[in-house]
Amino acid sequence: MFLQQLLNGIMIGSVYALTAMGATLIYGILRILDIANAGAYVGGAYFGWFIYYKTGNLFLAFVLSMIITGLIGVMLHRFIYAPILRKPRILPIVPLVASVGVFTLTGDLARLIAGPGTKAYNIDFGVDVINIGRLTVVPAWILIIVLTTILFTVLWLILNRTRLGLAWRATAEDADIAQAMGINTNSAMALSYILGYGFAAAAGIMVGILYNSITPALGEVPSYKMLSIIVLGGLGSPVGTVIAGLFIGLVETMLAAYNLTFIPKDSVAFIVLILVLLIKPSGLISKSNKA
Repeated sequence: MFLQQLLNGIMIGSVYALTAMGATLIYGILRILDIANAGAYVGGAYFGWFIYYKTGNLFLAFVLSMIITGLIGVMLHRFIYAPILRKPRILPIVPLVASVGVFTLTGDLARLIAGPGTKAYNIDFGVDVINIGRLTVVPAWILIIVLTTILFTVLWLILNRTRLGLAWRATAEDADIAQAMGINTNSAMALSYILGYGFAAAAGIMVGILYNSITPALGEVPSYKMLSIIVLGGLGSPVGTVIAGLFIGLVETMLAAYNLTFIPKDSVAFIVLILVLLIKPSGLISKSNKA
């Protein structure tokens, strides 16, 4: 029972971390909370569904959806966030409100273009479940955990072993000094949106596969849970986001499995956030550019 719930918690926590990673990378650079990242989660799920429906190739659906959604993120920064942030004495809440508007627009566009009904991936894995002793494993869980591990490994390598990653970390530390030292901060910002929105798109597809359904309202719960995770993980910390996502997933799963809470499961993230921040206000990892 415990091992089963542990696996469940790791699986859902992986999706949480993947969804919140984009907001973490963007906050690390721009110091804004980008709720529109949850819109990338919705858009990516629909792009992936359409590509898979047309081609029958799941790998192609993941890759193209991540690329398309990442490029949309770059365009959003160029034409919406950058002009707002260039305004003198701009209040931090203004880009946040703009991101909420983009997120709302994403759901409405999905409803207008694809319709309000449910879309299903209907992927045939060949078997419904895999029994390993007393442990029951759904093939979609394996896909989610493996892909999440691959994506986070790629992220770590990019941030720690490439010039673009160095530019991101320097820009996250101090954008003005980084620019003065000749670092292309625009490339670092583009990297944040390509990776961040791309990861959110992958998470949206994974959830679509896991529950075999996507709707225009798919991003409503992730939009606020994402905020809880990035704050809990220490604003702007990729490592903290992974830890916080897994932590929230495990706590939710264990409390629900053993009937240890009387509140809805989706409220657990905020309860955990409040309790942890009372003890450690800086979050799990406070160094904002730690990768």
